[in-house]
Amino acid sequence: MKPIYAAGILAILFCISSGAGTIPAGWTCTGNCGSSGADGVVPLSPTGNSSYLWISTASGVAGAGVLPTGALGDETEGSDLVTPTFSANAGMALNFYFDYVTSDGPGYDYGWAELFDTTNTPVALLFSLQTESSGSIVPIPGQPAPLATLSPSSVPILGGFPPGGPTWSPLGGDSGACFTDGCGYTGWVNANYVIPTSGNYYLEVGVTNWADMQFNSGMAIDGVEVEGAQPGAAPEPATFAMLGAGLLALAGLARFRSAQQR
Repeated sequence: MKPIYAAGILAILFCISSGAGTIPAGWTCTGNCGSSGADGVVPLSPTGNSSYLWISTASGVAGAGVLPTGALGDETEGSDLVTPTFSANAGMALNFYFDYVTSDGPGYDYGWAELFDTTNTPVALLFSLQTESSGSIVPIPGQPAPLATLSPSSVPILGGFPPGGPTWSPLGGDSGACFTDGCGYTGWVNANYVIPTSGNYYLEVGVTNWADMQFNSGMAIDGVEVEGAQPGAAPEPATFAMLGAGLLALAGLARFRSAQQR
């Protein structure tokens, strides 16, 4: 049995990056987040991007990564990553990939993804997952089925690592460690959710240690898009060109009116 540790004094919220890079501008992190290229058991995602984002319970903070629909009890420390706010019309699809990696055993660490509106109200629990020794780890036992369509629909832990564990730098000192059956990784899983109501939203993903602060877990995230557009992305060059043409036209009109008035 693992020793049980109390969460202790409330930790200061912070954002660090122990990987190859930092998170993009406009994203926010509580705990330990970063970006990385292919690393250990986590290759680059199917998007073809040259890096992905990640969150980890290693060097996490108290109170972060807790399930938005209600704490399970005994959460200790974790991390959250939040996208910039984005606008969506009803029927638009939110799409992204995730890969959960854990050195822990069944019933301990967990992760999730939730859609929020700009009043910070939870809108949709896209999925939740918790380390299990066999079968799909989605959803957390007692939690609702995922609202996002997952591909593959069954999400087991891969690897069969004991007595070793999955190697992945964001796990910190627990990279390569394994508590018991259940340590491993899911591989890249696609999540797709059709937003039913027009509005402004943000996506938040979280991971947390449960019952102790040993044998860390984390989640890689990539390709977050709404109808093909990244939250917080700058307008396309064509948009800037149209904006520039409009400003030039307005300036020309102002000069024409000024000449008429002389």
